[in-house]
Amino acid sequence: MYIGVVKRLTVALCTALLIVSCAKQNKKAFYNTGIIYCSESNPVTFNPQLDTSSTTSDATSHQLYDRLLDFDPDSGRIVPSLASSWLVTNDGLTYAFQLRRDVKFHQTHYFTPTRNFNADDVIFSINRWRLPSHPYHSVSGGRYPYFESLGLAQNIASVERVNGYRVEITLHRRDSSFLANLATDFAVILSQEYATTLFEAGSPSKIDILPVGTGPFKFESYRKDRFIKYLRHEDYWRKSELRGDDNVASSADDFDNRSNVDANWQDNVQLNGNISNDDVANVQQLIFDITPRSSLRLAKLMTGECDATAFPAQTELEVIRARNDLTLAEKPGLNIGFWAFNTQRPPFDNPDVRRALAAAIDKNTLLEAVYFDSATRAKTLLPAASWAFQNDADDTAYNPVLARQLLANAGVNEGFSMTIWAMPVERAYNPNATKMAELIQRYLQDVGIEATIVSYDWATFRRHLQDGLHDSVLIGWSADNGDPDNFYRPLLSCGAIPSGTNRAMWCDEDYDSLLNAALQTEDIDERTAIYHQVNRLLYERLPLVPIAHAYRYQAYREELNGVVINPFGGVRFGGVEKTL
Repeated sequence: MYIGVVKRLTVALCTALLIVSCAKQNKKAFYNTGIIYCSESNPVTFNPQLDTSSTTSDATSHQLYDRLLDFDPDSGRIVPSLASSWLVTNDGLTYAFQLRRDVKFHQTHYFTPTRNFNADDVIFSINRWRLPSHPYHSVSGGRYPYFESLGLAQNIASVERVNGYRVEITLHRRDSSFLANLATDFAVILSQEYATTLFEAGSPSKIDILPVGTGPFKFESYRKDRFIKYLRHEDYWRKSELRGDDNVASSADDFDNRSNVDANWQDNVQLNGNISNDDVANVQQLIFDITPRSSLRLAKLMTGECDATAFPAQTELEVIRARNDLTLAEKPGLNIGFWAFNTQRPPFDNPDVRRALAAAIDKNTLLEAVYFDSATRAKTLLPAASWAFQNDADDTAYNPVLARQLLANAGVNEGFSMTIWAMPVERAYNPNATKMAELIQRYLQDVGIEATIVSYDWATFRRHLQDGLHDSVLIGWSADNGDPDNFYRPLLSCGAIPSGTNRAMWCDEDYDSLLNAALQTEDIDERTAIYHQVNRLLYERLPLVPIAHAYRYQAYREELNGVVINPFGGVRFGGVEKTL
């Protein structure tokens, strides 16, 4: 079987190489000054607040924007970004952020800023997604799926401007994951001045189409199914910070108006690192070459048409490793691939039917056939890299006899039919959903179920999923931060159903109560114990079947330096250099 796969791959690569060799444009001049990244699809928007897909995050979050906080990709610690430091009250309800000065927004052919970043931009960016009454809330559809899935807007009591460079955010309830959520790909900071200009011109939706941020690259142009072009942000703030001493606060006294901070605040400023040049753009241009076919992306990488590529197929990994001019970086992924059941559709609303379907499949075979030793078997939603991982958690087992018995007891007769939706794009958590669906289809035949495999283009697929048209779906989730809540809440909480991230469309009050209890304490042991209870509840009620935690791979040419796999979200090219 493996030899056949290699032969097919060889034929596909030869064909793709021929296509690439026919390109007549001389791009040598560009190669000397820019990076070309072979992306797998089009972004849905140029504002990651509006979409949770990794395609959108890759194209926007770390190229165009900054956040108040960031994650160190190596340690996972929260580090300063547009907020140079922060304070938290002893009750955990109010957060004060000291903002960085002299941060410039992008100057583009469609907007020239007249001021630098300040508190007004933070307030605008947060209030847009949290307040339905905000003038920009309903622009571009008015859906903010990541924040909606967490119920974060409902927990924020206020966002207040203390002065031009200090903002205080007050919560209704303690939330031990709050800072982590402000460091995710979706918590980007937009330009309030640009938004006001567009609103007055009667074209507010352009803010999400023609983006303006503070990130290492600025938007130049986009042609659907072809390319996205970015230019280097010459005035990027990290460059100026590196020319002198960084301005990260070293004590609480460095806060503006420190005298206004009373004894209710924790004594020391939360500091998590110094300014680095990791995100400074060292190339003049960045191109996202939109190339849906994996074999063609690899061919472009091999010929130098692309400098890096998204989501290499599992069958291509050895080809990449064998070449001296290519590098394959890998890292254990903070992700989960799963098979979710639409629990709002009978008979999938019956836990016994869901248990039967889980018992009908052999997860080990799925891992061997689809992941090629690049993933570990999943027992729960959390991978081993999470601090709340439970090694002894209960797991489903392959037992077709039990599956038939449970189906019969539930009144599901021989010949029952259902659909398995297989996502049409490759992801680390499921590199070949169609192949996995075909394997599951055969397993279900063995227990008397006729399964039909359904797929659409990616945008249509996600829209129909949100509408609940599926019986079951093979999909997954990549963590946006290292907090366990980032797995449990978006994937299965009641509040995540409208946002579309809860693919099982499952709502359970006991589950939500446990998640809320876990956020009321900063004690890691207490939180871990609660998440173990969550794992047991999910095993008993089984809205989805965890299948795999996959490694993340990044393939790139040897000319690139500084490529780092970001375990918490989108790709970053700000700190990547190109040598010739």
